[in-house]
Amino acid sequence: MFVLLNKLRPARRLLGLVLPGWATLYAAAPALQLDPLTVASPRVANQAPGGTFAMPVSVLRYEPRVDLQARNLVEGQADLTVRGGTFESTGWSLGPISLGDPQTGHYLAELPVDPAMLTPPQLLVGAELALGPLNATAGGLRQDWRAVRAGGALRVGAGADGLRRAELRHAWFRPAGASGQGIGIEFSVARSVADGAVRYGDHEFDRANLRLQHRGPAGQTDLFSGYQGKRFGWPNLYTPFNSPEFENLQTRLTLLSHRQDRGADGGWEAAVFERRLKDDYAFNRFAPLGPVHPFQHTTWLRGAAARVHGRLQGFAYELKGEGQADRLRSTSLRFGPYASRALTRLALVVGREVSLERGGSFAVRGGLVHDDSNRDAGSLSPQLTLERSLAPGGFLQRLHVSATRATQLPSYTALASSASAGLFRGNPGLGRAAATTVEAGAAFRGAGWEGTAGAFARADRRLVDWTFRRGVTARTASPMDVDVAGFEAQVRRSWGRAAVIFGYTALTKDDTYREAGVDASFYALNYARHRATLAVQAQLGRDWVLSLDHAWRRQAPNLLRTVGGERALHGTLGLAYRPAAVPRLEVSLLLENLWDDRFQEIPAVPASPRQPSFSAVWRW
Repeated sequence: MFVLLNKLRPARRLLGLVLPGWATLYAAAPALQLDPLTVASPRVANQAPGGTFAMPVSVLRYEPRVDLQARNLVEGQADLTVRGGTFESTGWSLGPISLGDPQTGHYLAELPVDPAMLTPPQLLVGAELALGPLNATAGGLRQDWRAVRAGGALRVGAGADGLRRAELRHAWFRPAGASGQGIGIEFSVARSVADGAVRYGDHEFDRANLRLQHRGPAGQTDLFSGYQGKRFGWPNLYTPFNSPEFENLQTRLTLLSHRQDRGADGGWEAAVFERRLKDDYAFNRFAPLGPVHPFQHTTWLRGAAARVHGRLQGFAYELKGEGQADRLRSTSLRFGPYASRALTRLALVVGREVSLERGGSFAVRGGLVHDDSNRDAGSLSPQLTLERSLAPGGFLQRLHVSATRATQLPSYTALASSASAGLFRGNPGLGRAAATTVEAGAAFRGAGWEGTAGAFARADRRLVDWTFRRGVTARTASPMDVDVAGFEAQVRRSWGRAAVIFGYTALTKDDTYREAGVDASFYALNYARHRATLAVQAQLGRDWVLSLDHAWRRQAPNLLRTVGGERALHGTLGLAYRPAAVPRLEVSLLLENLWDDRFQEIPAVPASPRQPSFSAVWRW
């Protein structure tokens, strides 16, 4: 351990950068290689949470370029933000389809999928967002289906506050034909219960998945069905009145997808899906309920998407089309202009790359994205990217600049809540929001370090935010104009027995809130002016692995925050025992919120205290 700390001493003089894409870290450090199915994200050290079973959202707390703001556990409810956006302006796609939530962006991360079935998340920003999730303006995430591999794992765990959890996953695969081809079946079940780290902070989570897969020559077809039930409480879950709030979320997802790779000639992918989410929220979990629950909402989201990429007469092209239809049934969201709608997107991006005499290449990509709806006028958004790849061997590897535009329609909670009564005041007049982003960035490599850095500016227009005025207890959905500027940097390095990643993000915002008579913002102005992340994995002896994640922030002032000030340090420490004599066994200890930081990630919502937990996994 002292050797590791001595080697890391020069890193303290760096600016705090981190990478996108850590896969080569493990290749360079064979002592730290993990089973690929255990890697939920290559940019964090601890791959599984301590407070419950793993969900796709679990590893995002320490993603260098993602800011996750949690209520209770991250897996309970967490708002996902990218580049200073809000929980509403971020998207999530699974293959070519978008899995946003039509009721509210609070439930964007409700994906009832075992993360072991998915590839690590890829962050999409700027020009990449044109072919990414539908109805997102700040950024998004994309994941794909992993190839089914025979085998499985059983994980059991326990921890403080009555935590008990268990996960079972198993897969069969029958080869047919050439290497990698065949038919596979995979199932996964998980359960977690706990009394909670604070009073009325208990949870009970369940998940069940079944996936069928066919792999043919350069192609893969997946049929998936998943269910997830989450019942959890937390004081001040959504309101600042110290009420024992409770939520019951039930999510169902059915999906069929196929992708085909034609090598140098390109490829294509297509998918259809249906997602149903039932949300039963209680302001006071002990209040008697009549036959009609006051805050019960069910949404249905159905859609299809297809994406094609290839080359034609020296030009590379990508074409994506997507359509979705949603429907809302609610006991309280009854004041909107409609309760169902259809969204469509058609995107075309064309590019050309030429080699340069002095080495490297120059590429230009341009495109158009058309977003439309039967409830709002359509919008056309241009995209332009210039990229310069430099000759190998130098410090700079790649430079790029881009200018893009994206639009979105509001969710039903903002659109259909009562405008004159209740704690959450809606706005039936909300329309299409738009964001224009310009950015410049570089990739570099030198002295054993590798990373990226870049700056961006985004003009959000008619961004939907929940605003607050002194003397008024209600919060209101308001269309606001916000200008965001930011800097992002990431760097990585690996040694023979250690790997490290640093990240740093700086944000600033100019807004019109004061002119509009608004005193505070729950979401758009709840952002970190400075945020730094650190991920370390180190081999200690032959059988032990130390994993350390940290996120430090300096938050913008917000008068709604009552505890924790403007600075926070959140850490997770993991220690795993992987005996060489029994390679299928792993025993680990995890300490969440290492420093017991009480910072309120969402104003007025109490932080989850320090929590130790223990787990054991057997793989076959």
